[in-house]
Amino acid sequence: MSSEEKAVVTDTANGEVEAHGGAETSPRATAARRVEHFTPAERTARGKAARAEVPRTSHGEWEPASQRPDPVALLMEQAESRVPELVPIRHGRMLVSPFTFYRGAAYLMASDLADGPRTGLHTQLCGDAHLSNFGAFAAPDRRLVFSLNDFDETLPGPFEWDVKRLVASFAVAGRDRGFDDKTRAGINHEVARSYRENLRTFAPMRNLDIWYSRIDVEDVLRRMMREASLKGQKAARERAEANLAKTRTKDSMKAFKKLTEEVDGEIKIKGDPPLIVPIEVLAGDMAHRLEDFMRETIRNYRRTLAGDRRRLLERFRYVHAARKVVGVGSVGTRAFICLMLGRDGEDPLFLQVKEAQRSVLEPFLGKSEFASSGQRVVEGQRLTQAASDIMLGWIKVDGLDGVKRDFYLRQLWDAKGSALIEEMEPEVMFHYGRLCGSELARAHVRAGDGIAIASYLGTSSSFDRAMALFAEAYADQNERDYTALKVAVETGRVPAEFGL
Repeated sequence: MSSEEKAVVTDTANGEVEAHGGAETSPRATAARRVEHFTPAERTARGKAARAEVPRTSHGEWEPASQRPDPVALLMEQAESRVPELVPIRHGRMLVSPFTFYRGAAYLMASDLADGPRTGLHTQLCGDAHLSNFGAFAAPDRRLVFSLNDFDETLPGPFEWDVKRLVASFAVAGRDRGFDDKTRAGINHEVARSYRENLRTFAPMRNLDIWYSRIDVEDVLRRMMREASLKGQKAARERAEANLAKTRTKDSMKAFKKLTEEVDGEIKIKGDPPLIVPIEVLAGDMAHRLEDFMRETIRNYRRTLAGDRRRLLERFRYVHAARKVVGVGSVGTRAFICLMLGRDGEDPLFLQVKEAQRSVLEPFLGKSEFASSGQRVVEGQRLTQAASDIMLGWIKVDGLDGVKRDFYLRQLWDAKGSALIEEMEPEVMFHYGRLCGSELARAHVRAGDGIAIASYLGTSSSFDRAMALFAEAYADQNERDYTALKVAVETGRVPAEFGL
């Protein structure tokens, strides 16, 4: 029997096991899967068995493997599939600080986690669950919710990989803010404790209750203000309310006013090279082909939307597009913004068309079940995010260079907002860590076997202490890797461009 014909068993939520074959999925294949259901007692026993095999304290240990790959070589490997002229921007952004380096180093950490202990308790991983990849956005009912907001690396895998990525990000951010060892230890421990306790709260809930659960931003703000110290309450409230007000107005209309201009009577996206480059500038003599490419991409992407949302999209017409550099870790991947207009010039829709490459987890956890990386991202987001963008979809297309590439599409701005990490005082970061831990727990229970994971975590603080220890040890490793990239740039081994 070939490897493609062998049955693959995949863990799912609520103790279900899906038996299926092959790496690609289709509606027919999905419908043919056999799903087995285990009792809560059986799922609890599975978690306890994993605890016996992989003690919770073992997660607190971190030592680089004797044959650990060169971190700079891993970054250069990633650069091979990216737009060459944008790669130096990525390196420059990563070198702003050890914290920005960490944000772009998901591949390095996945390589390291692959050599560590594994519980075998899988869920749908975010894959890059650092504290800046959580944020607020408008749900379809227009209420602001707080959830994970980046799924470029999503893939099924051991639940603890996300937790380690998250808690270590707080250790790195705490150092960036100048917090002392004791303060950081308290924050790190709280992130892990929040994850464990909230997961144990979610795990016994009814399936539909878990699915509908979400964190309302305004409820969070009120709670944080009640718990804030009197000394810092006023300033914290003012900053949070100002950030929230800014988030509410960050939509396609605001993008339209900020990113477009009128040229010879036509609305165009303004250039700001190299960060924003209109497609006619980007493609030169081949601009008409790139225009056709963007139109074809949008036409075909419609097929991945539900019928009602497809009809909504069809009310808009394509107007213009530009390449736009985004984020830190994603810099160098092919990303475009598309301006669409509906009723008239006061009815804009901005779509982001973002390349989806192989997840950084795949070399260590196996290939995605989806043939399209764009579908991998979208399916992972829909499965774990509290509420997903109504325009979220994917496409596989032939590029102008003849290379097939995967993309996913979503609204560029839809009341999206992020926490101001660089301004956080210890108490605020403590509360924010509690929030992130809670939301990661909700996502993991929604996508995996919460009862088994809760059984593994237990009621003691063993896992929390181990995560806090790991976080500081890995923050040390992150600083060493940051220095390695800095030296590589200084010696000319790696190109970098700063200030962009």
